[in-house]
Amino acid sequence: MSLADRSTKLICFHCGQDCPDESIHSEDKYFCCNGCKTVYEILNQNQLCNYYNFENNPGISPSAISDKKYDYLDEKDVIEKIVDFRDDKITSLTFYIPQMHCSSCIWLLENLYKLNSAVLQSKVNFVRKELSVRFLHEKLSLKELVKLLASIGYEPQISLDSIEQKKEKHSNRHLYYKIGIAGFCFGNIMLFSFPEYLSIDITETFLKKFFSYLNLILALPVFFYSASDYFISAFKGLRKKVVNIDVPISLGILVLFIRSAYEILFNVGPGYFDSMTGLVFFLLIGKILQEKTYDALNFERDYKAYFPLSVTIKQNENEKSIPVSKLMIGNRILIRKNEIIPADSILINGEGIIDYSFVTGESHPVSKVSGEMIFAGGRQLGGAIELEVIKEVSQSYLTRLWNNDTFNKIGESYFTRFSNTVSKYFTIIVLLIAIGAGAYWLTVDLKTAVHVFTSVLIVACPCALALSTPFTLGNAMRILGRNKFYLKNSSVIEEMAKVNEIVFDKTGTITESGKADIIFQGKVLTPFEQKLVKSLVRNSTHPLSKKIYDSIDGDEIFPVTKFQEKTGAGISGMIYGNFVKLGSSNFVGLENSDEETLQTRIYLSINEQVVGKFIISNSYREGIDEVVKNLSGQYHLSLLSGDNEGEKDTLENFFGKKSDLNFRQSPEDKLIYIKEKQSKGKKVLMLGDGLNDAGALSKSDVGIAVTDDISNFSPACDAILHGSELKKLPKFLTYAKDSVNIIYASFVISFMYNLIGLSFAVEAKLSPILAAILMPVSSISVVLFATVMTNIFGKKRGLTSK
Repeated sequence: MSLADRSTKLICFHCGQDCPDESIHSEDKYFCCNGCKTVYEILNQNQLCNYYNFENNPGISPSAISDKKYDYLDEKDVIEKIVDFRDDKITSLTFYIPQMHCSSCIWLLENLYKLNSAVLQSKVNFVRKELSVRFLHEKLSLKELVKLLASIGYEPQISLDSIEQKKEKHSNRHLYYKIGIAGFCFGNIMLFSFPEYLSIDITETFLKKFFSYLNLILALPVFFYSASDYFISAFKGLRKKVVNIDVPISLGILVLFIRSAYEILFNVGPGYFDSMTGLVFFLLIGKILQEKTYDALNFERDYKAYFPLSVTIKQNENEKSIPVSKLMIGNRILIRKNEIIPADSILINGEGIIDYSFVTGESHPVSKVSGEMIFAGGRQLGGAIELEVIKEVSQSYLTRLWNNDTFNKIGESYFTRFSNTVSKYFTIIVLLIAIGAGAYWLTVDLKTAVHVFTSVLIVACPCALALSTPFTLGNAMRILGRNKFYLKNSSVIEEMAKVNEIVFDKTGTITESGKADIIFQGKVLTPFEQKLVKSLVRNSTHPLSKKIYDSIDGDEIFPVTKFQEKTGAGISGMIYGNFVKLGSSNFVGLENSDEETLQTRIYLSINEQVVGKFIISNSYREGIDEVVKNLSGQYHLSLLSGDNEGEKDTLENFFGKKSDLNFRQSPEDKLIYIKEKQSKGKKVLMLGDGLNDAGALSKSDVGIAVTDDISNFSPACDAILHGSELKKLPKFLTYAKDSVNIIYASFVISFMYNLIGLSFAVEAKLSPILAAILMPVSSISVVLFATVMTNIFGKKRGLTSK
């Protein structure tokens, strides 16, 4: 059956606008223009008409598309500015789609692959109105993709001026208009109702009816315009078989309006238009107050503050580390093995072996030569390479990579599941209570029954349940970030609160390579041999490699080919025909040469001849003994080290006899150890250096990369902790538990508010207007409670100064 009826005004089946006549139609469906008809036919041909099941007339009327409008999207320079990633087959990019407005939009946009098989994946971020698309550019050009989106009414807004400009947030003018109209009508209805309030008998029947009809006329714009958002939201929810919070609110407004209109039209009574308009007015005021409060307390991450990735840049012959936020087009950057490329760049020197699995989810290393472009998010698997930045850094893009589903091991949090479950049944229970209470008071007094029914529907609100978790964990996340403890997302805090086993790596985690003393023992190295060593270790991100690099004077660096790094063993490479190896005794070909010693020994061989060893005395991080002491009473502690047992006595003094100390551990051994602990029901937190312990960090329930150089970032970790703040680890863990307790307290407050509010409403001690005032107050109070309490506990734990 068609939605357009010939006998009445014709409505476009696709977009819902008026049809000028019956000339444009397909089968029994009518359309306002050929654009809407074309969209319908495209969807119908591809069996995508379920789109119309989500909403009434959900479509957007597409504007006429000029054949030449998108020709600029065929230009190579333009494509390079827009795309996030592009290789021989696949292109990935993100569009801003301002027309996105409902669940039908999401459904259709995420089913683009059914419209064109060259689309591999399309994913919607509804809040940001963004659409991320991966497609085969050999079968579908960027221009054709944009034309496809435009043809179905979702033309992307493409700006080439700046990829990441901050958009000014404009106030919702319509909401202010609705408040203004509701306030004007509410005030005047109260004015016309003064005789009723003061029990003044109006003997003139004409005046009494006149004021009553004025109240009815003033109530109409409030009902049909000011309260429209609640009716629309409730209707959409019911169409999807979801009873949302706007259903009882809409029902309360509807009952007040119908009953009041009946009393006035049939001269039964004065009605309750003052209550109805006051209810809408205060609900809208509450909505504005909520928005203002949430904006003021907004914890949405500023990526520059919460994701402090750094990169090594070259200036003349000097190298220094800077935050990626300060990286500019034209900068020369140095990327070592396993480091992430932070911005689209051109390869200048070195052999690029790029793994784009963080971007595409597929691990197929791609070889790159000098002059080729490398996209942000790629990871260098070979030796050090030099790049020139050609596109500004998008830290939001890098953070999206960190939160890629590929690395998501936590899933939906417990509190999110709990609040969603409660909210699901909450509204149904409130409706039953309202009907029951209204039915009871109906036997006593009709006016009281209407007020009780409406008050119950309005005062009960599950919003506080939904808000307590994000605001508590969001503010806690911000406080931890200020202490140089950077979390992937807020769910990590929940997991930290469950931890009962803590595993430490040694080198670079509890030791501080920057303060370690280093000497070379063996054959005196010539200046040329020193340059060979310096050039080799420059390619590695291992803390000890960086220590050796800093210990050798000079700036001249030789090119390294065939660079290899065997995690936990050593590194090697060819330099001007010399095969240089640096690592453990076994790695360089010596057997049984690692005597038990307090120092770390790194052996050097040149052309298969062992010429000596670097002896590094370990320097433990400041306060590590206190950290271990504080943690040992609450958690079982373990140490995993790739070194020998020379420092066992020293470490036993730190960790105690009850802790597990494991030496000569390979990366595989560490991973197996974590799995064994988890198989026994342990919730494991592991601290490692981020890259060399990636497997174990990824497997642990909470993996924290401890580093003094934030360029050592790996998506495998859940958090990044600056080495200088390791001494605060006990405070961080305690604060995570505090945050979870605050959420529980917020839930209790929310339940208590609803219980008390409902009891007063059921007993007819609460008017609908007062209920409308209390409902937003409850949400705001829970948000303020969560924010204030996280700040108080942050100060109590020594994490904030105010």
